[in-house]
Amino acid sequence: MTTTTVPVLIVGGGGAGLSASMLLSTYGVDSLLVSALPTTSTLPKAHVLGQRTMEIFTELGVAEEVYRRGTPPDNLAATAFYAGVCGANPNAGREIGKLELWGAGYRDPEYIDASPCPTGNLPQLRLEPILKERADQLNPGRVRFHHELIALEQDENGVLSTIRNKSTGEDYQVHSQYVIAADGGRTVGELVGISLEGQRNILDMVSVHMSADLSGVLEDDSVLLRWLTNPDFGGTFTGGVLCPMGPDQWGTRSEEWAFHIGYPHGDPDAGDRDKVIEHMKTLLGLPDLDTEIHAVSVWTMEGVVADRFRAGRVFVAGDAAHKHPPTSGLGLNSAIHDAQNLCWKLAQVVAGRAGDGLLDTYEDERKPVVERNIANSVQCTHDSFALDAALGLSPQKSPEENWSAIEAIWDESHPEHPERSDLVNNALAAKSGEFHHHGLEFGFTYLSAAIVDDGSPASEPIDPVRLYEPSTKPGHPLPHAFVSRRGETFPLQNLTHGGKFLLIAGEDGQAWVEAANKIAESTGIALEAVTVGADDADLADVRFAWLRKREITRDGVVLVRPDRFVGFRSAGAVADPQAALTDALDSILSTHDLGVPQ
Repeated sequence: MTTTTVPVLIVGGGGAGLSASMLLSTYGVDSLLVSALPTTSTLPKAHVLGQRTMEIFTELGVAEEVYRRGTPPDNLAATAFYAGVCGANPNAGREIGKLELWGAGYRDPEYIDASPCPTGNLPQLRLEPILKERADQLNPGRVRFHHELIALEQDENGVLSTIRNKSTGEDYQVHSQYVIAADGGRTVGELVGISLEGQRNILDMVSVHMSADLSGVLEDDSVLLRWLTNPDFGGTFTGGVLCPMGPDQWGTRSEEWAFHIGYPHGDPDAGDRDKVIEHMKTLLGLPDLDTEIHAVSVWTMEGVVADRFRAGRVFVAGDAAHKHPPTSGLGLNSAIHDAQNLCWKLAQVVAGRAGDGLLDTYEDERKPVVERNIANSVQCTHDSFALDAALGLSPQKSPEENWSAIEAIWDESHPEHPERSDLVNNALAAKSGEFHHHGLEFGFTYLSAAIVDDGSPASEPIDPVRLYEPSTKPGHPLPHAFVSRRGETFPLQNLTHGGKFLLIAGEDGQAWVEAANKIAESTGIALEAVTVGADDADLADVRFAWLRKREITRDGVVLVRPDRFVGFRSAGAVADPQAALTDALDSILSTHDLGVPQ
């Protein structure tokens, strides 16, 4: 049996695994990715790609293709609730309510100010081939599908994994320093004693991927997600969710669609393909709809988190570490954020510039974030039931009773119209926690040993779910600002690309820059150092966004980690900037046992 040696073995070829492969390659770390599956996903799966994710994809060189293949902004501006699509009732298909969606097609000023990257939308079955192609380019011959991990042993010297080439039946071994388990929890977690805990069996969901022409029955091309809150069937999850899949046309003219239907857990009808398709057409009110069915998949909605994210030299990421309800669309995004958080830390440790303690901060930072994300996703599910209640809908009522109840929101002469309209308006407003969760998706913060607290008061967010409030307090993401140098204007965050630390000093902070350059030269740490300001600085703050958000004086400094989170901040000058930065980097990188940096 042959043996391959590589610093990092990645198990799993979905969003987390492929992102980890690309990130490690970008950071100069050799890796090998194996996936038991023969190909990337053949199912639609997740689709929304938040701004933080698109920033990562920009660094990895795939964002442009994702935007090109994905939903245009004009078709990614809203979500709406409808009384079904077609039917005998004259109000069938009528709009119940409409909300802006994840930045309103990059028209929401908050989203524009937050990031140079708009929200993206591309189903996973079309996203993953793009990621795989790029991973192959960056790491030729080291992205292997249809190769299954069948055994794993670890000790203080590394991890020995046995891999089976499922095409040939040949087994081989991989000796690695570390393993990233991004296999959806199918294999590695159980081998190392990591288990998933939380809410299981919330609902059984059935997803139908089909080609169909719905352009004649749908309206409003700005709507991405159509929630069919159908009185004939009692409400939102029993009515289905319709989402366009492209690939060439979007909005109402999309050639392909994903239709998601909720069933009580254990309902045998969820597994009957013919019944599901017939039920879908009934829900649409289009029994004779001409469709080409590509796939019907059944999956269980749950909200679970791994009891730990690390077992020795093995780390779990993505669905192997947490599984989300689809509401709020944070599952795939969280997986990619996991990969970013872990990979820059592995790169520093593998290079000998950081101690093992840095790897412990992966769980410290990511687990609280995904726990909040899952709690919000579960809450969003409950909010859907609350909307049904506000509409007066229930599966226990007859269709006639449900139609009579919902018509009160449209009939201004109805005695219950004012009260019921207010109830529905409030229920729709609550759904903004699903469709404008900028604080969760983009503004999440970290608290760990890899963050140097500056003693400033803890921030009190206005709304931790809905609003992102820029700050340079350590643990917060680097605020977005455009800067210019020698005629070129670019996002400040781009200076971290390639796994670099970034020191940003005020206009009079040259002493910080000189200290950082000395540390970089003596330690080999990739550290870019610049002054940024409105005048007399290395980089011009062209729109004064940095001046507005920086929260330091002209002689202060912000030190940003490679994942674009603030690791250290000094509001002003200090007596010995080199000593201050050395201590900060020593704390962030857990290098006290390595003697780095000096």
